[in-house]
Amino acid sequence: MDAFGALLAGLGSAVTPTNLMFVFLGVLIGTIVGVLPGLGPITAIALLIPLTFGLEPTSGLILLSGVYYGAMYGGSITSILIRTPGEVASAVTALDGHQMAKKGHAGPALATAAVGSFIGGTLAVIGLVFLSPALVTLATTFGAAEYTVLLLGALALTASLMSGSKLKAGISVLIGMSFGVVGLDPQSGVERWTGGAIELSDGLDIALVAMALFAVPEALRHLAVGDRKPSSTTHVQRAWMNKEDLRLSVGPYARGSVVGFLAGVIPGLGPTLGSFASYSLERSVARGERKKLFGKGAIEGVAGPETANNAAVGGAMVPMLALAIPGSATTALLLFVYQMYGLQPGPQLFVNDGPLVWTIVASMLIGNAMLLALNMPMVRIFTPMLKAPPPLLYGGVLAFVMLGAYALTFSFYSLLLLIAIGLLGYVMQENDFPLTPAILAAVLLPMLEVNLRRSLLVSDGDWTTFISRPLSLILIVVIALGTIVPLIIRTIRARSQTPAAEPTRIDALS
Repeated sequence: MDAFGALLAGLGSAVTPTNLMFVFLGVLIGTIVGVLPGLGPITAIALLIPLTFGLEPTSGLILLSGVYYGAMYGGSITSILIRTPGEVASAVTALDGHQMAKKGHAGPALATAAVGSFIGGTLAVIGLVFLSPALVTLATTFGAAEYTVLLLGALALTASLMSGSKLKAGISVLIGMSFGVVGLDPQSGVERWTGGAIELSDGLDIALVAMALFAVPEALRHLAVGDRKPSSTTHVQRAWMNKEDLRLSVGPYARGSVVGFLAGVIPGLGPTLGSFASYSLERSVARGERKKLFGKGAIEGVAGPETANNAAVGGAMVPMLALAIPGSATTALLLFVYQMYGLQPGPQLFVNDGPLVWTIVASMLIGNAMLLALNMPMVRIFTPMLKAPPPLLYGGVLAFVMLGAYALTFSFYSLLLLIAIGLLGYVMQENDFPLTPAILAAVLLPMLEVNLRRSLLVSDGDWTTFISRPLSLILIVVIALGTIVPLIIRTIRARSQTPAAEPTRIDALS
């Protein structure tokens, strides 16, 4: 049976009342979990695994898969409304999504995120069905050297594409990298920057860092002003996208689907890097006045990343199902669940357990449609949050994130870290240091360190391994062009816009 016929057969199994119920429960729980700061899909799946012991494999896997992609959308809700990312992959959505909300466009921002999540998730499932063999081949060509170059390029592009001072963006990257260094050295086991605190031995939780750098500074800034009435800019004007919003979002939807899916396919990257890469891409392709709007409420900055993080979920399923290689921490946990049910992901999975796998894949199509139907009516329910008095709203935000931070480790130490990093973020924000590069650097540094060491071990310390491998060399050239060309273009434009100097008296006489 071909892939299309197998998918249709899977749809027939997925639309049974029992399976539809578990699809709905999965996306509903995922949305709720995504809204709650600090939890994320991996925590929710870990908590639900004991409850799925008595379920049929199909029902249990449909439920847990729904939690995974449902959480990707849920994290955007609080990112947009109160600049509190419920999930790390939604952190970048807070940049422009919250600015749109402050201008009275919370409804269109939430609608854009919902539609983008549906498009990204649906196209990812289609890609999973028809492109798996070719994409598995692509994923296996990436070695440690290629990962190292790719991750270094992500850091360089993030700093270079930020508006404002490039020096401050670079310093923000270094601050984020310092967060990623904390913990035990992965090779020698030596403590680094822990101050002797055993709670820091496992490093800083990225979800805590994201909450501290996005939610706490925003809440402190509003509470410091002392306003007791909602700003007029938070008036909710409409709850749906207009024709112009749709026109501006079409391109980001398409690009975000591709970027997110590829980020999911390549093991170790996943939704977080996919959403950041999509945002960087949208900034780079924007022109004129649209480029200046990034960071101030550009709808492209919501459409692209939200599409990308849901597309990455489908992409991450490709190496897990076809090669038994998890593309992210969440798919690593799902891999365990498959094995718990007596299934063995890998090349023979589609042969030995084809009907079950195609039913799960088909349920993802249904689940994405359910997410759209579930969340679009809720736009009018969520947006009135912005009308709450600032002390009540942002006092609640602080309580919300403190609860989320405590839930990560059930330790008072997490609250101290949240406050300390949050105060640092407040100082950075007040002095115009961008916070996004710090978050991305904290996410990427551990992966960068592991792959850099691995590539040098394989090559016996030969640094030329990064240019002797063809794919690695191609990536270096592409990243160099992506970093240098925009700088050259900006320099040429700045010179062309500089008025010509008036002729001197000697020039005039001559």
